[in-house]
Amino acid sequence: MTAPDLAERHETLATESRWDFSDLSALFINCTLKRSPEVSNTRALGDLSIGIMERNGVSVEIIRAIDHDIATGVQPDMTEHGWEKDDWPAIYEKVKAANILVLLAPIWLGEKSSVCTHVIERLYGNSHLLNEDGQYAYYGRVGGCLITGNEDGAKHCAMNILYSLQHLGYTIPPQADSGWMGEAGPGPSYLDPGSGGPENDFTNRNTTFMTWNLMHMARIIGDAGGIPAHGNQRSQWDAGCRFDFENPEHR
Repeated sequence: MTAPDLAERHETLATESRWDFSDLSALFINCTLKRSPEVSNTRALGDLSIGIMERNGVSVEIIRAIDHDIATGVQPDMTEHGWEKDDWPAIYEKVKAANILVLLAPIWLGEKSSVCTHVIERLYGNSHLLNEDGQYAYYGRVGGCLITGNEDGAKHCAMNILYSLQHLGYTIPPQADSGWMGEAGPGPSYLDPGSGGPENDFTNRNTTFMTWNLMHMARIIGDAGGIPAHGNQRSQWDAGCRFDFENPEHR
C-alpha cells in the first residue's frame, strides 16, 4: 500500500466516523535515545498515529523525554530528595491532563529503551496519588505503545509497557500496541531508504487499529464519567471500608 493510498484510507475513516473526539487529548512520550533535532525513527512511526488522532479532532502533544532533565527516582518531585533539577513534575501535569497516553520506544538488546524505563519509573512515582473520587490518579485514562527496531522483541516490549500502564491504573483497550521490525541484526531503520517501514501493511494496519481503539476507549470512558468509583477507592479502603470483606469497627 503506497503512502497516498494510506492517506486516502485514513481520510475515509475520519469522514465516515460518527464519533466526536474533539474534547479528547493525547500525550505521546517519545523515549528515543536521540536528542532533538536528531531524526527519530520511533517518532516517525508515531506520526502516523498522531496524524490519525489530529484528523479526528484529538488535541495532541509530543514530548521527547531525553530533551528534558528528568531526575532518577520514584518520588513525584526529586528536587525534594537531593536533585537540583527535575522536569518531571511539569511533565506529569501534562500526563494528568491527557485522556490518552502513548509511549514510544525503540528496542535495544531486546528490551525497551532505558529512557522508556525511566519514564515508567516516574509514572510509578505518581501512581499513589488519588483523584477526586478517591481512586488512583491514572484511573479513567487510556494507554498504548509503539515500538521500533531492527531486531525482534516488539511484542516483549509492548507486553512490558502495557502491563506497567494497566498496573498503574490505565485502561488498555484491545490491540493497544504496534511496531515495526526490520531484519534481525544490523539493518535499515524505519525511515531509511529501502527499509519498507512506512509502507509495511502489517504495521500500518496495527497502528491504525491501535489509534482508533485508544480513541474509542477514551470516548467510552469519558461518556461514562470515568471508571465507576465503587470497590476501587483507596481513600475508602484506608478509612476501613472493605467492600465485600467484613468491615472493621471504627470509633
